[in-house]
Amino acid sequence: MLYIGVDLGTSAVKLLLMDGGGKILNIVSKEYPLYFPNPGWSEQKPEDWYEQTMAGIGELLKDFDRSQVAGISFGGQMHGLVILDEQDEVIRPAILWNDGRTAEECDYLNNVIGKEKLSEYTANISFTGFTAPKILWVKNKEPENFARIRRIMLPKDYIAYKLTGVHCTDVSDASGMLIFDVKNRCWSKEMCEICGIKEEQLAKIYESYETVGTVLPEIAEELGIPADVRVAAGAGDNAAAAVGTGTVGDGMCNISLGTSGTIFISSDKFGVDRYNALHAFAHADGHYHLMGCMLSAASCNKWWMDDIIGTDDYAGAQKEITKLGENHVYFLPYLMGERSPHNNPNARGTFIGMTMDTTRADMTQAVLEGVAFALRDSFEVAKSLGIHIERTKICGGGAKSPLWKKMIANILNLKVDVIESEEGPAMGGAMLAAVACGEYKNVEEAAEKIVKVVDTVEPDAELVAKYDARYQQFKEIYPACRALFDKIQ
Repeated sequence: MLYIGVDLGTSAVKLLLMDGGGKILNIVSKEYPLYFPNPGWSEQKPEDWYEQTMAGIGELLKDFDRSQVAGISFGGQMHGLVILDEQDEVIRPAILWNDGRTAEECDYLNNVIGKEKLSEYTANISFTGFTAPKILWVKNKEPENFARIRRIMLPKDYIAYKLTGVHCTDVSDASGMLIFDVKNRCWSKEMCEICGIKEEQLAKIYESYETVGTVLPEIAEELGIPADVRVAAGAGDNAAAAVGTGTVGDGMCNISLGTSGTIFISSDKFGVDRYNALHAFAHADGHYHLMGCMLSAASCNKWWMDDIIGTDDYAGAQKEITKLGENHVYFLPYLMGERSPHNNPNARGTFIGMTMDTTRADMTQAVLEGVAFALRDSFEVAKSLGIHIERTKICGGGAKSPLWKKMIANILNLKVDVIESEEGPAMGGAMLAAVACGEYKNVEEAAEKIVKVVDTVEPDAELVAKYDARYQQFKEIYPACRALFDKIQ
C-alpha cells in the first residue's frame, strides 16, 4: 500500500509518497506566497495551501497506481490561526507562527492572567507566535471578524477539514495553541473563557496516529484515489519531524535546522521546567516532549548568504571556515525576535566583536555558530531538569551542511546521528498514516523499522573545550543587549 505525507511548511508544501516498508517513492514541493502587511506581521492564505496541496498530490501520484493509496497524514507549521465563518469560508488570512503582532496580548496573558496560571492551565506561558494571543488580537483589533468565527483551526487541520469535512486536530499541534491542557490532553475551559471563545468552536482532538475520517467522495474522484483512503490527524511540524527521525520513546533527542530551529526531547512522562523556558507539549507517539524553539535558524544563514553576501554558493562560503572554536565574532540569531528561552519579540539579530581584520568568513562562521549557541541555551535548560542526553538526530535544510553538524556536535557536546532519509515532517506524516492504516502497530514500531542511522558526527574533546569557553561569552551578550532591544524596537 502507499502512504502520503503532507508537510505544510511556511514557504511550500512538501508531499512525500512512501510504500508500506518505508521506502520513499516520490517527493513533490509546491510553493505559495508569504505576506508581510506590516512590520513584524506574517500571513498566508489558507486557500493557497489547499490549492497547492491538491495540485501536489496529483503530481506526486502521476506515475503510480492510485488505487494503492491507503492513507494520508500531515506535519504542519504550528500555531497559525485559521478562522472560518458559518459558510466555512476563511474570514481573514492566517496569522502565522512567526508573526510578532501580539506583544500586547502576550503581556496581558503573562502579566495580568499570570504565567503561573497559564502554566497550570496549559503547561506553557504565552509567546507572540502562539495561537491564543492571536485570537485575543482578532478579538481586540478586528471585533467584526471575531464575531463571525464559527471554527478555529491550525494550518494543517484546514487541509484535513477540506479533505474529510471533519473539524479535527491532534494533541501535538494543539499543545502550541495555549488553549490546550497538555497534561490531560484536552481543551482548557479556563483558557477558552480567557480568550472569549466556546469549546464548540475548537476542533475534536485526536492522537496523531488516529484516523479522523476518509476522504470526501469529491476529493477521491478529483485525485483518482479510493473513496476509503484514511486521513490521520497528523502532528505539528516538529513532532512529525521527530517521528520521521525516529525520535520517539523516552529520552530521545532531535535537532531541527529549518526556517526555525528546535531541540526536541521526547519523554514518557509529562514535565515542565520551572521558568517555562522550554515548551512542554504532547508528542505524536502518545506521550510527551520538551522543546526549545528559536524563530530563526537556517533562515539566518539564508538571509546572510542571499540578502547580504549575495551568493547561492553556500558550500563554497563554508569552505573558507577553517578555525573552529577560535572565532572572535559573535552573532545573535534573533532576526524575528526570539522564543526559547528568552521569549522576547523585541530581540534582534546582532553582530559583535568585529575588528579591522574580520573577514567575511569570520562573519559567516559567526552566523552558523550563533544558531548552535542559541540551541545550546535551550539544551542547558533541559540539563538543569536532570535530563541526560548523549546523542541527537538532526534534520532540516541546515543539516545538509557537514560543517554545521560538526559545530552542533561540539558546541552541545553531543553525538549527532545522521539518518538515511532525512525528509522531516513529510516522512513523519507518511509514517503516521501507515500506523493509522494498521501497517505498523504503533509509532515506535514504525520508527524502529523505517529509520536507519548511516553516520555519526562525534564531538572532539579539545574542540568541545574551546567552544565551551566561547559559549560562556556568548550567553552574556543577550542580557547585555536586552534593554537596548526594547529601546530600539
